[in-house]
Amino acid sequence: MVNDRFETIILIGRPAAGKSEVIDFLKKTGEAERARRFHIGPFTELDDFPFVWETFEIDDILERMGQPRVFTDSKYFFTGPHVWNMFIERINLEFRKRLARDAQFTTKQTVVVEFSRGGDNGFGEAFALLGDEILSRAGIVYINVSYEESCRKNRRRFDPKQADSILFHGLPDEKMAFYYKTNDWERLSGGRKAGTMKVRGCDVPFAVFDNEPEQTDSPAKLGPALEDVFTRLWNQLRPATAK
Repeated sequence: MVNDRFETIILIGRPAAGKSEVIDFLKKTGEAERARRFHIGPFTELDDFPFVWETFEIDDILERMGQPRVFTDSKYFFTGPHVWNMFIERINLEFRKRLARDAQFTTKQTVVVEFSRGGDNGFGEAFALLGDEILSRAGIVYINVSYEESCRKNRRRFDPKQADSILFHGLPDEKMAFYYKTNDWERLSGGRKAGTMKVRGCDVPFAVFDNEPEQTDSPAKLGPALEDVFTRLWNQLRPATAK
C-alpha cells in the first residue's frame, strides 16, 4: 500500500471468470477516477498466459525441428506440475527485473498479477511460490464463478483468429474438465468473502468478487461491483482507517 493505492493485486479465478474483462475495464477508466474509486492509479500487468502460450510455440518449433517436445504433449497438455510452477517463477522473475531497473517501481504504479489454477492445491501451491517481493505488497481478488459458468464463458469468448490473445483465448472442454473442474479456493479462504490468509508467514488480505450472475458484461454493473470489492480489500489493508 502506498498512500491511497494498492502496490500489488493478485487477480485470480477460473478461466473466463472475468479477470481480463476487469483489467480491460480498469484500463478504460480514467486515472483519477480509477485511483478514487478503486485505489489503482497507473498500473501494469503480469499475466502468466503469455508464458503459457510461449511454451506451446516453443514445443511446436522443436517438433518441426525433429526434436522432442519439452513442456507439452501433442494435445498441449503439460508434461507435469512443474510446468505450472515455472509460470509462477516467470512472474517472479519479471517482477524482480522491473524492481532491479527501478527500485521505486511499486511506489509509482500498481502491479496486477493474474493467473488461473485448478485442482486440489493449485492456488495454494502457486501462492507458496510467489516471491516475497510480491506477497509482502499484495492483496488478492478472487473472481468467483462456478465451473459450469466458467465453461460457458470460455466457449463464448474464444476466437480462433485470436487464440493467442488474453481477451479471446479459450480452452477445449476436455482441458477445462481436466485442469479446472475443481479448485482449492474455498479451502484456502474458509468460505469467507473477505479476510486474510497465511502464505509463508505473510498475512495476505483477500476479497471475493462474485461474478455469477455476470457483472463483467456491463460497465454500468461492473463499476459499482469493483468499487465494492476493492473497498473491502482496501479495508483489510487499512483496518485502523476502515471504520
